[in-house]
Amino acid sequence: MRQSHPSIGASRVPVPATTPTVAPPPPPPKPSAALVNLRHLLDAGLHAAGRASGAFVYDLTAGLVLYSARSNVTRPPASVEKLYTSLAVLSDLGPALRLQTEVLGQGHLGPGGVWHGNLYLQGGGDPTLGDGTFNRVWEDGYGPTAQQISSQLERRGIRQVTGWLIGDGSLFDSRRGPPSSGYGPDIPDLGGELAALTYDHGSTTANLGPPAFAVRELAMTMRGARIKVRASARPGVTPADALPLVTVNSPPMSVLLRLMDVPSDDFFAEMLTKQLGVRFGGGGTTTAGATVVGQAISRLGVTPTIVDGSGLSRRDHTSPAQVVAVLRAVWGTPNGRLLLSALPVVGVNGTVQGIGQRTPAQGRCQAKTGTLNNVTNLAGYCRSRGGHELVFAVFLDGPTNAQGTLLLTRMVGAIAGY
Repeated sequence: MRQSHPSIGASRVPVPATTPTVAPPPPPPKPSAALVNLRHLLDAGLHAAGRASGAFVYDLTAGLVLYSARSNVTRPPASVEKLYTSLAVLSDLGPALRLQTEVLGQGHLGPGGVWHGNLYLQGGGDPTLGDGTFNRVWEDGYGPTAQQISSQLERRGIRQVTGWLIGDGSLFDSRRGPPSSGYGPDIPDLGGELAALTYDHGSTTANLGPPAFAVRELAMTMRGARIKVRASARPGVTPADALPLVTVNSPPMSVLLRLMDVPSDDFFAEMLTKQLGVRFGGGGTTTAGATVVGQAISRLGVTPTIVDGSGLSRRDHTSPAQVVAVLRAVWGTPNGRLLLSALPVVGVNGTVQGIGQRTPAQGRCQAKTGTLNNVTNLAGYCRSRGGHELVFAVFLDGPTNAQGTLLLTRMVGAIAGY
């Protein structure tokens, strides 16, 4: 029998390839009841505040975003800005740096303890120089005093000055206020006037600016110690050939930051901002210092708009997500631990004493407030009731400050209660 063969060129029927079965991705895990409750409470708070508000909450322990609503919209941070200023101070100036105030003399010491020539009180930008009683009440007892300076001059053997005692505040510019006041004095917000030489938190009189006021107070103290001296009402610049006679130091930066952040002291913030400008920017100006702060924060991965150190200007702009990103970046680092130690405890002290009381946030959270008219913000860290470390930022724009404080109490209580 003849075998049949397929014709040349005949096509074969292709065998279909086997397609592997791919399992569909598993559905995302169902949010826990605690997370659902947290989101519900934060939604309610932002709904009450209005659509100009936003918030961001991140779980550092689990590495998860817990909540985000309008968190990338930039708004005025108000004094939450001091978180940025604090981190710039820690990274650039360092926690151990102390600011110096000096007395220098042009002339010579003659028989009988007579200083022939002028003495110059040269300011180094220390915001804590002041009267001992003032410092005990307002600066937690920190800060050098006129009595310390006078005692050192006595030990130098000086009993009389033939010339003048002159104040030198030339390290900073002559602008006495922040950008928010057009750089004019802003006593209601700052509590004093800015200068490289200040006394009693930038105190002045109608006729004496900060350097001249400081000189007057020192001269009065010296005369009380029977050192004859005249105080000049006009500031000056210390001559290059003047001899150093006395040096007093501020507390270290780690302490200055607590004195700034716990009561949210705008004067301290602007003084430290100008200090950053002197050492790392274009001079002792707010603009130079704000640029340095911005550069320090950009190294942490965000680029907010920074025009001052206190947050008083509404031209400062940042977002809840940016604040949280910065706080995440420094968590667990030496500077992060120092920042945390400088912050007040919610429901316990400082500007957050009246927030979060009788909620899970009381004693569990450390945070920085930020308040302008109809701006009520809060940002910081919480140890949640569930044992997680959380970082958060809540920006409320629109409600009155009284309404905003009530909303923040509910919201931070919800965060800590997670």
